[in-house]
Amino acid sequence: MTDTSRNKSWPGPLTAITLFAEDLAAAKEFYQRAFGLPVHYEDETSAVFRFGDTLINIIDVGGAPELIDPAPVAGPDAGSRLQFTLTVDDVDALCEELEARGVSLLNGPMDRPWGIRTAAFQDPAGHIWEIAS
Repeated sequence: MTDTSRNKSWPGPLTAITLFAEDLAAAKEFYQRAFGLPVHYEDETSAVFRFGDTLINIIDVGGAPELIDPAPVAGPDAGSRLQFTLTVDDVDALCEELEARGVSLLNGPMDRPWGIRTAAFQDPAGHIWEIAS
């Protein structure tokens, strides 16, 4: 058991996730199109989108080393190491909507053995998004 008496807010809520992208303009366009979200904040090296209480911060891969040094920045060809899941009311209906927006599904919709229905798609930088109900 960890002593958290010095920092009662640990762990706090997950407020931001930073993703690295080789083509920031393509990633920004994809997020606007796929999720129908406005840009919450942007500058020349980043675009931020608000997903409820969580910010998704997309940063040009050139700025990544200063954030994670000495850890290396992996390229999109390294393979997927994470998946984001968004809960939706109707996976099938949203899949139709995503495809109408030009988003290609990796898989699904499908029923999973653990009792949920899912589908997945990928952003231009290789990050995997799953929708589930």
